[in-house]
Amino acid sequence: MRLLKVSVAALVMLGSFAHAADPGVWFPTWGSSPQPIWSADFLVPVKVPRNFWDQTLREVATISLGGKRIRLVISNLYGSTPLPLSAVHVAVAADNGAIQADSDHPVTFDGRPAVTIPAGAEWISDPVNFAVAPLSKLAVSLYFAGVVPVTTFHWEGRDTAYITAGNTVGEATIKPSSTMTAKPFLAGILVDAQPRASAVVAFGDSITDGDGSKVDQTHRWPDFLARRLKEADVPMSVVNEGISGARVLADGMGVNALARFDHDVIAQPHVSTLILMMGINDIGWPETILDPSAKVLTAEQITDGYKQLIQRAHLRGLRILGATLTPFEDTFKGGPLEGYYNPEKEKVREAVNDWIRKSGAFDGVIDFDVVVRDPANPKHIKADYNSGDNLHPNDAAYQAMAASIDLGMLKGNK
Repeated sequence: MRLLKVSVAALVMLGSFAHAADPGVWFPTWGSSPQPIWSADFLVPVKVPRNFWDQTLREVATISLGGKRIRLVISNLYGSTPLPLSAVHVAVAADNGAIQADSDHPVTFDGRPAVTIPAGAEWISDPVNFAVAPLSKLAVSLYFAGVVPVTTFHWEGRDTAYITAGNTVGEATIKPSSTMTAKPFLAGILVDAQPRASAVVAFGDSITDGDGSKVDQTHRWPDFLARRLKEADVPMSVVNEGISGARVLADGMGVNALARFDHDVIAQPHVSTLILMMGINDIGWPETILDPSAKVLTAEQITDGYKQLIQRAHLRGLRILGATLTPFEDTFKGGPLEGYYNPEKEKVREAVNDWIRKSGAFDGVIDFDVVVRDPANPKHIKADYNSGDNLHPNDAAYQAMAASIDLGMLKGNK
């Protein structure tokens, strides 16, 4: 019996040593910027239940860069009470909420299957010995045994998430009681990838978040960019940190860009480049039902915000590329948000784009405006690129936007 005890102790020590000797090189391969739940009187519905209680939430995420192991990042960033997770699994996603059964892996936190995340904090899981290929679609299942209020989420998921009764984290097929497209609590996926890899963060608003693209198709412009990088054999992940409704200078459907920059960009490991596309909501929201008391901003106010982001990126040694703001004439025309566009606001957009192109403040410029605008009416998005609201591109437009990006700029070659 004593020999057995010694052998077990030796194995534990060997396992600990092996883990310490192989810490891995961890890269963000997928991201979803956390948002606080907004008040019930805000125009936009939150699309999530008030609580989970003895339920499993299965969320789907398509990673960009592959690796030999993965880790999950679970967020309670906007929680006012601890977040208890009773069980977590990860697997390769199949159709309609199912998983590939032979790919199912339990996830641990400091060696335990459950974790309680403090209010305002995030928790990174232990490494999972789960080799994943680039562009894999993963299913992350979270089981909540007790009553857990939803306080931290990502509103515009563009992937269907599935809610089932009880603990179904390891079940290959499920019968969901409800579905949604928002993403509560899951903020990131890391991969243990090759050391020569790097990451690019797409930091933006709904046009980066993929509003207007087809749900469950992974057709946002950062998704198409990830495909291009894989096809070009460039070991670079693309982390989408867009938030629908995001603004540079004001809160709304998430905190302002200056407030979330450290969390969404600086804190990401091995990021070399970020693409900034934000500002159209700073222009469009004021004097509408979304922000009726706000005054229309000047181009200088918005570009002053850009300058702060540029300085903070450069202090951390990051390249920052500026993307022009796409056309928005007639946005939400005839609906409750009419007034989002007017000629005065269009002048601000044009002045902002002029600054992006000519100031030399960014390390490079991506001219999305030129890609999607109607040549006959540059204030308006092309008809075959219009998702229908005159603001958000469709799948074809997102693909064209990604195709316009010079990959050399991402790698710092130009």
